Amino acid sequence: MDKILVVDDEPAIVTLLSYNLKQAGYEVVTATNGKDALELGLAQSFTCILLDLMLPQLDGMEVTKRLRQEKVRTPIIIVTAKNDEFDKVFGLELGADDYITKPFSPREVLARIKAVIRRAVPETVESPQPVSQPVNRAITVIGDLRIDQDKFQVTRNGEKISLTPKEFELLVYFIEREGRVLSRDAILNHVWGYDYASETRIVDIHISHLREKIELDPKKPRLIRTVRGFGYEFVGEDYG
Repeated sequence: MDKILVVDDEPAIVTLLSYNLKQAGYEVVTATNGKDALELGLAQSFTCILLDLMLPQLDGMEVTKRLRQEKVRTPIIIVTAKNDEFDKVFGLELGADDYITKPFSPREVLARIKAVIRRAVPETVESPQPVSQPVNRAITVIGDLRIDQDKFQVTRNGEKISLTPKEFELLVYFIEREGRVLSRDAILNHVWGYDYASETRIVDIHISHLREKIELDPKKPRLIRTVRGFGYEFVGEDYG
């Protein structure tokens, strides 16, 4: 049974989420402060963590940061205030997989959880490759960039570029579709696993951060190009 860690200091929200998650067939563990959330996240194996940002003792940002520093890859969905763009961006930068804004409906939370779980499955279930495949099949070299999908690593001239799990997944998605114009809706659906037209801003945020890390001049991107009115296109052929 999939196990979800629900972290929020508001008892009513914990009760609401716990009830709906259990009704959907999940096992639920709860915490009401960041210290307990961190200890649980390190000590137990969860399928997903639903993490409020405004928590006593340790806030959600710090919990996310420490879990990722300890190589905990459990998908994290941060819960933030509706208009707090900074928290959304910073949470994603620290390694959260998605965000959801208050107020939210239990149905939307369930959809988001299912989406991040679905995206996480290939890394754990389908990652073993047949012995007959070439060892370097998952290595892509574009100019001075080297992308190693087996090691989840990107380097430039031998220097490691630190990407969040979602940024790395987004980069691989672009590489595999080089030369194709991809709409924000298509990117959202394939990389995040859900289709909410109102949430395409999350795509722009991640692409902006990805550009800052892999483009030589993020203000004049050559790899991930904006196609106005349509979306984005990855062009690696003339990069170097």
